[in-house]
Amino acid sequence: NNNFKISKMNSLRIGLMSAALVAGLATVSAQQCCTDSTAAKPRFTIGGYGEAVMSRNFYSQHFNRYRDPATYKDDDSHGRFDLPHVTLNLGYDFGQGWTMGMEIEFEHGGTENAVEIDADESGEYEAETERGGEVALEQFWLNKAFWGGKFNIKAGEIIIPVGEINAYHMPNNFFSVYRSEGEAKILPNTWHQVGVSLWGKLKNWRYEAIFTSGLDAERFGHNCFVHYGATSPYEYKIGNVYAGAARIDNYSIPGLRLSLSGYYGYTFKNTEKKASASYNDVHGALSIGSFGFELNRWNWIVRGNATYAHLDDATKMTAFMNTFPKHNAQDGSPSKHSPIASSAYSVGIEAGYNVFSQIESLRNKQKLYVFGRYEDYNTYASGNKKVAYEYDHVKRMGAGINYSPIKPVTIKAEYSHRFLESAYNNEPSLNLGITFFGLFDTTTWVNKKFKKTQEVDKYQMERINQLTKELQELKKQIKK
Repeated sequence: NNNFKISKMNSLRIGLMSAALVAGLATVSAQQCCTDSTAAKPRFTIGGYGEAVMSRNFYSQHFNRYRDPATYKDDDSHGRFDLPHVTLNLGYDFGQGWTMGMEIEFEHGGTENAVEIDADESGEYEAETERGGEVALEQFWLNKAFWGGKFNIKAGEIIIPVGEINAYHMPNNFFSVYRSEGEAKILPNTWHQVGVSLWGKLKNWRYEAIFTSGLDAERFGHNCFVHYGATSPYEYKIGNVYAGAARIDNYSIPGLRLSLSGYYGYTFKNTEKKASASYNDVHGALSIGSFGFELNRWNWIVRGNATYAHLDDATKMTAFMNTFPKHNAQDGSPSKHSPIASSAYSVGIEAGYNVFSQIESLRNKQKLYVFGRYEDYNTYASGNKKVAYEYDHVKRMGAGINYSPIKPVTIKAEYSHRFLESAYNNEPSLNLGITFFGLFDTTTWVNKKFKKTQEVDKYQMERINQLTKELQELKKQIKK
C-alpha cells in the first residue's frame, strides 16, 4: 500500500511538473512571437500638427467696410488669437499590405459651429454650420498596397489633393503664419471627402486618381467661390452627382518636385431641395486645373502654385439659390445667398533662405528662414456681378521669418499687406505663430517592452531548466 501511495504521488508530481514545463514553454513562445512582430517596427503610429497664432490687423473689421470704404477708412486696428488647426493622427499596420489611418481635427479650437456678422444679411448675426457633428473627422481610410506600394487602393474619408494647399497643408509646408490665402479661399481646404483612391509610386513619380461625390453648389458664394462646397450641414454628404480628381508628382530632378492636379464634377442638384423642370439642363460642371512646385536645395526653399477654376451655369444657379429662405436664428438654408462666379484663380510664389546654413555651429542643429511671399487671387474673376465685387480681387505681399529650434517646432513672424482695387482700403497685418508637426516616438516604448519581455524570458527559461532537472531526477528515483 505504501509503495502504491508513493508511486501515485510521484506520478502526480511528474504530471504537475510536466504541465508547468509545457506552460512555461508556451509562455516563452507566445512572448517571443509577440516581440518578433513588433520589435523591428511599431505597428501603431500616433502624431499630429497644430498652430497657435496671434494677429493684429490694421484695418476696419466692420462688415460693411467694402460697401462703404470711405466711412471705415480710419477705423482702429483689431487683434485676434486663434488655433487655426490642431490635429491628432492615428495609424495602424495590420500586415499583409493592409493599413488604416485617421485624422481628427479641431479647427479654431471649436466644433465647426460659429456665428458671424454677414454683409449679405444686412449686418445681422448669422449662425453658420459648416458640418454636422461636433468634431471634424478629416481622414479615416483603409489602404491595401500591392507590389511594394507601386499600386494602392484606398477607401474612406480621404484628402482630395487638388492644388498645393490640399496636398501639402501641414504648417511646415508653407512659410506664412496662415495657409496661403489664394488657394484656401477658392478651394475647399483641407479638402476631404468619402471616396475611393487608386494611387502609387513608380521610381520618380507619384500618381493618384479619385472617385467621389460632387460638391454642393448651395454652399458657393462670391467671396469664397467653392470653398464650402465639400462640407455638409447634414449628418451625411449628399451624393446625387459624382466627380473625379487626379494628381501626378515628379521628382526626377534632385530637390525639385513638379505637380499637376485637376478636378471635374457636377455641383447642381446635390442638395435636398428639388429643382423645377426649368433647371433640367443645369449641371453646374466644375473644372479645376492646378500646377505647383517646390525646390528645396542650396539652402533655399521656393514654392509656387497656379490654380484656375471654371464653373458652368453660375448665373442660373445663383437665381435658384436666391429662392432659398434666409437665416432666422438657427433656421433656414445654409446657402450664401450671394452671386456665384463663373471663374476664379490663384497664383502665388514664396521663397525662403536658411540663414543658419552659413553659421557652422548652428548649421545642423537649427534653421532660420527669411522669406517673402506674393500672391494674386480673385474669387469672382468673371460673372455678371463682377463690378459689384471688385474687392474680391486681392494682391497680397508678405515677409517674415521661420525659426526652428528643433525640427518639429517652428516659430513664425510675418508682416503682410493686402492690396485691393483703388476704390477700397488696403489691409496690412502683423501675424505671430508657433507650430508643431510630426510623429510621436513609439519605438522607445516598444523597445522597453521588448527589453522587459527578454528579462521575463530569461527568468522563465531558468525556471524551465530547473523543472527539467527536477523531473529527470524524479524519474531516476522512480526507476530505482
